[in-house]
Amino acid sequence: MRFYKTFGIACIVISSFVSCTSSQTLELWYAQPAEKWLESLPIGNGRLGAMIYGGVEREVIALNESSIWSGEYKPDQEMPFGKEKLSGLRKLFFEGKLEEGNQIAGEYLKGNQGSFGTHLPIGDMIIESYHPQAEITNYRRSLNLEEAVGRVDYKIGRVSYSREYLASNPDDVLAFRLTSDKPASISFELKLDLFRNAEIRAENNKLFIEGDALFPRQGRGGVLFNGCISLQTTSGEITTTENSLIIENADDATIIVDFRTNYKDEEYKQRCELTITKAEGKDFSLIKENHLADYKPLFDRVSLSLGKSNNNHLPTDKRLESIRAGFPDTGFDALLFQYGRYLTIASSRENSPLPIALQGFFNDNLACNMGWTNDYHLDINTQQNYWLANIGNLAESNYPLFSYIEDLSVHGTKTAEKIYGCEGWTAHTTANIWGYTAPSGSILWGLFPTAGTWLATHLWSHYEYTRDKEFLRNRAYPLMKGSAKFLLDFLVEDPNTGYLVTGPGISPENSFLYNGTELCASMMPTCDRVLTYEIFSNCIKISEILGMDNLFADSLREALTLLPPIRLRENGGVREWMEDYEEAHPNHRHTTHLLALYPYSQISLDKTPDLAAGARKTIEDRLAADGWEDTEWSRANMICFYARLKDAQMAYESVRMFEQNFLADNLLSISPAGIAGAESDIYAFDGNTATAAGIAEMLIQDHEGYIEFLPCLPDQWKSGSFRGLCVRGGLEVDLDWKDGMLRAAALKSTMEYTFRIKMDDLNGVKFLINGKNEQPEKEKEGLLSFSLNKDDKLIISY
Repeated sequence: MRFYKTFGIACIVISSFVSCTSSQTLELWYAQPAEKWLESLPIGNGRLGAMIYGGVEREVIALNESSIWSGEYKPDQEMPFGKEKLSGLRKLFFEGKLEEGNQIAGEYLKGNQGSFGTHLPIGDMIIESYHPQAEITNYRRSLNLEEAVGRVDYKIGRVSYSREYLASNPDDVLAFRLTSDKPASISFELKLDLFRNAEIRAENNKLFIEGDALFPRQGRGGVLFNGCISLQTTSGEITTTENSLIIENADDATIIVDFRTNYKDEEYKQRCELTITKAEGKDFSLIKENHLADYKPLFDRVSLSLGKSNNNHLPTDKRLESIRAGFPDTGFDALLFQYGRYLTIASSRENSPLPIALQGFFNDNLACNMGWTNDYHLDINTQQNYWLANIGNLAESNYPLFSYIEDLSVHGTKTAEKIYGCEGWTAHTTANIWGYTAPSGSILWGLFPTAGTWLATHLWSHYEYTRDKEFLRNRAYPLMKGSAKFLLDFLVEDPNTGYLVTGPGISPENSFLYNGTELCASMMPTCDRVLTYEIFSNCIKISEILGMDNLFADSLREALTLLPPIRLRENGGVREWMEDYEEAHPNHRHTTHLLALYPYSQISLDKTPDLAAGARKTIEDRLAADGWEDTEWSRANMICFYARLKDAQMAYESVRMFEQNFLADNLLSISPAGIAGAESDIYAFDGNTATAAGIAEMLIQDHEGYIEFLPCLPDQWKSGSFRGLCVRGGLEVDLDWKDGMLRAAALKSTMEYTFRIKMDDLNGVKFLINGKNEQPEKEKEGLLSFSLNKDDKLIISY
């Protein structure tokens, strides 16, 4: 990090942030309607969502609700095994009888997913418009990320038409407004093309829908749902058919939509009716006003500029075409980052009933028909969905995930006891909304008992960014302790080494060669070691912070001393398993052993340079392997990994490759055809948020115990600024740089905290806290220490 000399005081510094970040409109826009789902534009309020196609004569709006799930609770999801049988199985592994051990594990340590289910789309709302016969001109379809409002504008003959689309969290509805500049020119039929079993009834100005989410392909069971669509106008006439609404010669029209399910809500029908009644009693302008007042303060917390772009005038799909042809677009890079934040807000609000699934609730009706379904994959995808939340200044969006972890912990307590004979709770690779915590149908991807532990560490991360001790005491620690208790009971001494190890388990979703045989299960795969170390260390810190549970913390401290170290392979890479097994599939997309590098910091350039070099070797070998399984989430991983290794050009190259290969025209990330049995590109949520998290990681880091500005800045982003990114300790950071050198920084503390900043060059630097000159404490060469109270602001400038 270098500092660029500028002249001015704090007020000039702050104004430079504003001028640099406000020059570009954060908008996706297109000169034509969407022809397919992966061209349509998403809106969501954390529970309800829609995909907007923007057709002129025939508008399609794909409807979604987060709890439209098939499946049901399965009390016999686990196959009873127990501690005695587990001990016998482990003996086989310790004696080197891995083939026999894998055979027994494959037969007895798998789960029963007979009623697992999946999230499902509701179906499409259709608006068939009646327009005069004339040429269509001036068409424009857009999604404004700063307002979370979609628009379609077009002209037919001399009449201009406009539509607005929003998903309101305060009013808890989807709301659409149709207008024109000529009186009595709005005429259309409103109908539904549902994918679910449902009855539709038209009455007065409303459509009423009752249905179910039965989907035998993914097992028995499914929620019941109720929907209501209200059509309003200040003029014109509304008539009905058996299952549609027709409006003729209106000046304007407003459509209000709500759907509810009986998932944890016996009064879902009444709630749907009441929500619609309240919303239709308001003018659309008031619904929009309430929406903006709710949404903008969240989105506006962070702004980002990565330099001037020459392509801002182009439609988004044309910009993407240019990027695919090899031309960089720094404005697009910043747009993509903010799109990740937009999708997070749209999909996971503090009051959302469920966290973000594999596709969130923007369901393309493809994943739910795959073997892997639109569920919760806990071996990286669900975690990646939330990597952006804290650093992206959206900590509230974590809360649906935490509620979900609470549910998992209840069901996972039974799973821990029945399968492993252990205390505490566990959850494995695949999960649903019905409390499924057992292994999947195959141990190759399902025997991952530390998946729940991985999720539980998000609770600690939330505390690190918010410093909320009440949350830590009352919500985080009980769940984290339950996971740690399971692992403490699950660990066993390896008689060959004396180490405490977990197992048998897998490194998702990979396998190794042993005596010429491809196997997946072993004792203490590296990911288990990393996750055990992480949850134990976090629980010990919580004990110290809260001054409680000292005896349990002591037991964790003792166990930590007996864990095996992370070790290198003979070829210099990081071992994926405790032994240096040969990888059966060197091109595999999963690299779970590198969790130690990101999102954790058990491997770092400062503290473990040899392991960091090993991580780089592992990454390079995977990328160079013949047939490397590059996907949206694995490429996002590479951005994060290279950011931690501070390789700016390789990190940026992965940003470029993500943009070129894993984005649909609507900028939603895609899992490409050919991966995991997919016949076509399928939308997956994780790439958008994990890539955005990686971009933030390139701009600011603090995992080494100190804040470092611009640690991985590529040449393409040599000038820019950001406002509002967060670091651990409850700090919000603004930054301004030019020609690759820092100009100014502003740090605001949301809690009382002492933090450190890495600064190698202090020549001419000024430090102002709340406008007063302050001299930091120098801990050692290059490290400065500052103590801030709540709402204090530190300005660093020349």
